[in-house]
Amino acid sequence: MKSQNLAGTTALLALLTGTAATADVTPEEVWQNWQDLGTAAGQTIAAGSVTRDGDTLVVEDVTTAYAKDGTTIEATLDEINFTDLGDGTVGVTMSDSYPVEMTVPAELGKDGATPTDITIEISQPGLEMTVGGSPTETSYEFSAPTVGVKVTSVEGVDAAAIDLTFDITMTGLDGSYLVAGGADARTLDSSLALQSVALAVVGADPDTKADFRMTATIADLKGASKGKLIDMAAMADMAAALKAGFTTDGNFSFGAMQFDLAVTEAGAPTKIAGSAASGDMSFAMDASRLQYGSGSKDFSITIQSPDIPFPEVKVTYAEAAFNMLVPLTKSDTPAPFSLLTRIVGLAVSDEIWGMIDPAANLPHDPATLIIDAKGTATLTHDVMDPAQMAALGDAPPGQLNSLDITELKATIAGADLSGKGAFTFDNTDTTTYPGVPAPTGKLDLRLLGGNGLIDKLVAMGLLSAEDVTGARFAMSMFANAGPGEDELNSTLEFKDKGFFANGQQLQ
Repeated sequence: MKSQNLAGTTALLALLTGTAATADVTPEEVWQNWQDLGTAAGQTIAAGSVTRDGDTLVVEDVTTAYAKDGTTIEATLDEINFTDLGDGTVGVTMSDSYPVEMTVPAELGKDGATPTDITIEISQPGLEMTVGGSPTETSYEFSAPTVGVKVTSVEGVDAAAIDLTFDITMTGLDGSYLVAGGADARTLDSSLALQSVALAVVGADPDTKADFRMTATIADLKGASKGKLIDMAAMADMAAALKAGFTTDGNFSFGAMQFDLAVTEAGAPTKIAGSAASGDMSFAMDASRLQYGSGSKDFSITIQSPDIPFPEVKVTYAEAAFNMLVPLTKSDTPAPFSLLTRIVGLAVSDEIWGMIDPAANLPHDPATLIIDAKGTATLTHDVMDPAQMAALGDAPPGQLNSLDITELKATIAGADLSGKGAFTFDNTDTTTYPGVPAPTGKLDLRLLGGNGLIDKLVAMGLLSAEDVTGARFAMSMFANAGPGEDELNSTLEFKDKGFFANGQQLQ
């Protein structure tokens, strides 16, 4: 018998995610659990034959199929074996490798266009899986020394002239997943780890004499997710799906990453190389909120191209992050939101500075931008409901109740702006500041090196005397000189339906 798990196909990878349970499970129940989970994911799982051979349920000629918007994906496995291990758990083995056939429909409106057929070979020798629990709470634990995904053919009119190879090798696979509940309330809790992933893509178009080569490696990938599944047909209407109970919550991280890309067009080569020390991503969604975040550290990218006027461009940064949380559902009470944009230590190569500042008048220190804000808002409409949003027209979908700027920072070319503040908003008053709810609160700001930067920009000819006069007049209205050299401080405050700068009422 050949050994393997459902980890390869797009359909079956969705299953790879558990914790151990203590109740008993039979081979027949595990096979049924797979079929039920596939159905919930919009797949069709069928077998040519299902027979009992002693303590093993032998399932042969297995197909998994998925279709959406004219695209079809089908995997074919010779054999899957579910073996009763005698301790209430089931061991699963399957074919060492199997093909996945994908058909992409022809491009609409293009004469002579035909569908494109792609064949993918999945290989997972040595994969081991143990299934435990019960029919209503089934756990899966799996591991494999290597997993391979390789494109073996691309056929069709649009792809006929393309010579393409695509190969992914994953090593040190280890994971688990737990499926619980019935068809109307099925939950999935998963974890996955990989020691490394290597990607190689090579493509060429003989007609245009263009070619494309990319390699990438990623170490120490880890991920976890949990959520509630509903019927895939219901997912077409996301607003309805969320109301029906669909949820998802996941996070992903990786260690050292490197990539190289080489493209040649019309005999002109372009090369891009990059790396990062680590990175992460998170995503959560339910009826009340949407959250997304990502970040990376010690990132570097170098570009060489005939389209740029110098040998290469290099960009690096020490840290970058983005995160947002927004409410989705109308409510009578305020809901939290947040937004973070963070890039620290952004530096560019001297060739780029040379275009802006050839005489090196400005400090070329790394730049930083941080905007970290949170607040509350009361939604009057469901933002995932297209009908409700269309009915709004240009009106906002809710009211802003509060805004806290926990950190504001921008440093570039020797200037450093920092600040923080907090505001509340009176949504019954949109006349004091026409069209905007009246705010109450203050924002404290400090600028270091601002005047020095202005003087240097004037010396470089990037600012005129008239521009500087206006800028310095505005600064004198809103800021006071601080105790440090070239320091300006400002407190901007909204209170009693008025606007104040450093205690002086301007409106």
